Amino acid sequence: MKKKLILGIGNLLMGDEGIGIHIAKHLQKHVDIPDVDIVDGGTGGLHLLEYFMKYDPVIIVDAAADGKNPGSITMLKPKYSSDYPPTLASHDIGLKDLLEAVALLEKKPEIVLFTISIAEFGQVTLELSSEVRSSIQPAAEKVLKNYFDQVIKKFP
Repeated sequence: MKKKLILGIGNLLMGDEGIGIHIAKHLQKHVDIPDVDIVDGGTGGLHLLEYFMKYDPVIIVDAAADGKNPGSITMLKPKYSSDYPPTLASHDIGLKDLLEAVALLEKKPEIVLFTISIAEFGQVTLELSSEVRSSIQPAAEKVLKNYFDQVIKKFP
Protein backbone atom coordinates (compact mmCIF):
# COMPACT_ATOMS: atom_id res chain seq x y z
CA MET A 1 0.00 0.00 0.00
CA LYS A 2 1.45 3.37 -1.02
CA LYS A 3 1.63 6.27 1.35
CA LYS A 4 -0.39 9.42 0.71
CA LEU A 5 1.19 12.79 -0.03
CA ILE A 6 0.16 16.38 0.54
CA LEU A 7 2.38 18.51 -1.69
CA GLY A 8 2.44 22.27 -1.11
CA ILE A 9 3.60 24.20 -4.19
CA GLY A 10 4.60 27.85 -4.44
CA ASN A 11 7.23 30.52 -4.19
CA LEU A 12 7.52 32.07 -0.72
CA LEU A 13 9.33 35.09 -2.17
CA MET A 14 6.29 36.03 -4.28
CA GLY A 15 3.72 36.71 -1.57
CA ASP A 16 0.36 35.04 -2.17
CA GLU A 17 1.90 32.71 -4.74
CA GLY A 18 3.51 30.83 -1.84
CA ILE A 19 0.20 29.88 -0.20
CA GLY A 20 0.57 26.16 -1.01
CA ILE A 21 3.77 26.03 1.02
CA HIS A 22 2.22 28.00 3.88
CA ILE A 23 -0.64 25.48 4.05
CA ALA A 24 1.75 22.51 3.93
CA LYS A 25 3.79 24.00 6.78
CA HIS A 26 0.60 24.64 8.76
CA LEU A 27 -0.40 20.99 8.34
CA GLN A 28 3.11 19.79 9.27
CA LYS A 29 2.89 21.80 12.48
CA HIS A 30 -0.61 20.73 13.52
CA VAL A 31 -1.22 17.16 12.37
CA ASP A 32 0.56 13.83 12.31
CA ILE A 33 -1.25 11.40 10.06
CA PRO A 34 0.04 7.83 9.77
CA ASP A 35 1.07 6.90 6.22
CA VAL A 36 0.85 10.53 5.03
CA ASP A 37 3.81 12.73 4.18
CA ILE A 38 3.49 16.50 3.87
CA VAL A 39 6.11 18.07 1.59
CA ASP A 40 7.17 21.57 0.56
CA GLY A 41 7.40 21.13 -3.22
CA GLY A 42 8.84 24.58 -3.88
CA THR A 43 8.00 25.93 -7.30
CA GLY A 44 7.25 22.52 -8.78
CA GLY A 45 8.99 21.03 -11.78
CA LEU A 46 9.93 17.66 -13.15
CA HIS A 47 12.15 16.86 -10.15
CA LEU A 48 8.88 16.17 -8.28
CA LEU A 49 8.03 13.26 -10.62
CA GLU A 50 9.41 10.73 -8.12
CA TYR A 51 6.64 11.64 -5.66
CA PHE A 52 4.02 10.55 -8.19
CA MET A 53 5.65 7.14 -8.36
CA LYS A 54 5.90 6.71 -4.58
CA TYR A 55 2.55 8.04 -3.37
CA ASP A 56 -1.16 7.52 -4.06
CA PRO A 57 -3.03 9.82 -3.86
CA VAL A 58 -0.95 12.95 -4.43
CA ILE A 59 -2.78 15.98 -3.08
CA ILE A 60 -1.38 19.24 -4.45
CA VAL A 61 -2.07 22.60 -2.79
CA ASP A 62 -1.27 25.64 -4.93
CA ALA A 63 -2.21 29.21 -5.78
CA ALA A 64 -4.29 30.08 -8.84
CA ALA A 65 -4.85 33.48 -10.42
CA ASP A 66 -8.22 32.26 -11.65
CA GLY A 67 -10.35 35.39 -11.33
CA LYS A 68 -12.18 34.21 -8.21
CA ASN A 69 -12.17 36.20 -4.99
CA PRO A 70 -8.75 36.01 -3.30
CA GLY A 71 -8.77 33.25 -0.69
CA SER A 72 -11.39 31.13 -2.51
CA ILE A 73 -10.65 27.42 -2.22
CA THR A 74 -11.37 25.03 -5.09
CA MET A 75 -10.86 21.28 -5.34
CA LEU A 76 -10.17 19.68 -8.74
CA LYS A 77 -9.22 16.19 -9.88
CA PRO A 78 -7.14 16.97 -12.99
CA LYS A 79 -6.23 14.16 -15.37
CA TYR A 80 -4.47 16.26 -18.00
CA SER A 81 -2.60 19.54 -17.97
CA SER A 82 -5.59 21.16 -19.70
CA ASP A 83 -7.66 20.39 -16.58
CA TYR A 84 -5.63 22.89 -14.54
CA PRO A 85 -6.96 26.43 -14.08
CA PRO A 86 -5.89 28.67 -16.97
CA THR A 87 -3.42 30.60 -14.87
CA LEU A 88 -1.76 28.78 -12.03
CA ALA A 89 0.82 31.14 -10.59
CA SER A 90 4.28 31.68 -12.10
CA HIS A 91 5.36 28.02 -11.94
CA ASP A 92 2.43 27.13 -14.22
CA ILE A 93 4.53 25.53 -16.97
CA GLY A 94 6.44 23.27 -14.57
CA LEU A 95 3.29 21.81 -13.02
CA LYS A 96 1.60 21.26 -16.36
CA ASP A 97 4.70 19.55 -17.72
CA LEU A 98 4.86 17.45 -14.57
CA LEU A 99 1.25 16.31 -14.98
CA GLU A 100 1.89 15.41 -18.63
CA ALA A 101 4.90 13.33 -17.53
CA VAL A 102 2.79 11.62 -14.86
CA ALA A 103 0.22 10.72 -17.53
CA LEU A 104 2.92 8.67 -19.24
CA LEU A 105 3.47 6.49 -16.18
CA GLU A 106 2.15 2.97 -16.47
CA LYS A 107 0.27 3.30 -13.22
CA LYS A 108 -0.42 6.86 -12.17
CA PRO A 109 -1.76 7.88 -8.78
CA GLU A 110 -4.96 9.71 -8.07
CA ILE A 111 -4.16 13.42 -8.25
CA VAL A 112 -6.18 16.01 -6.39
CA LEU A 113 -5.55 19.74 -6.68
CA PHE A 114 -6.66 22.27 -4.11
CA THR A 115 -6.23 25.82 -5.37
CA ILE A 116 -6.39 29.01 -3.38
CA SER A 117 -7.33 31.99 -5.53
CA ILE A 118 -4.98 34.95 -5.55
CA ALA A 119 -5.52 38.40 -7.04
CA GLU A 120 -2.21 38.58 -8.89
CA PHE A 121 1.24 37.12 -8.87
CA GLY A 122 4.65 38.51 -9.51
CA GLN A 123 4.93 40.85 -6.53
CA VAL A 124 8.16 40.24 -4.59
CA THR A 125 7.26 40.07 -0.90
CA LEU A 126 7.35 37.58 1.94
CA GLU A 127 3.91 38.68 3.17
CA LEU A 128 0.56 37.15 2.31
CA SER A 129 -2.44 39.39 1.68
CA SER A 130 -5.01 39.26 4.48
CA GLU A 131 -7.57 37.46 2.24
CA VAL A 132 -5.15 34.72 1.25
CA ARG A 133 -3.64 34.41 4.75
CA SER A 134 -7.14 33.87 6.15
CA SER A 135 -7.57 30.87 3.81
CA ILE A 136 -4.77 28.83 5.45
CA GLN A 137 -6.91 27.21 8.16
CA PRO A 138 -10.02 26.61 5.97
CA ALA A 139 -7.92 25.16 3.13
CA ALA A 140 -6.05 22.87 5.53
CA GLU A 141 -9.36 21.72 6.99
CA LYS A 142 -10.80 21.12 3.51
CA VAL A 143 -7.81 18.92 2.56
CA LEU A 144 -8.20 16.94 5.77
CA LYS A 145 -11.99 16.67 5.54
CA ASN A 146 -11.87 15.35 1.97
CA TYR A 147 -9.07 12.82 2.48
CA PHE A 148 -8.40 12.24 6.16
CA ASP A 149 -11.75 12.56 7.91
CA GLN A 150 -10.49 10.71 10.98
CA VAL A 151 -8.10 13.54 11.94
CA ILE A 152 -10.30 16.58 11.36
CA LYS A 153 -11.51 16.47 14.96
CA LYS A 154 -7.91 16.77 16.21
CA PHE A 155 -7.12 19.78 14.03
CA PRO A 156 -6.86 23.02 16.02
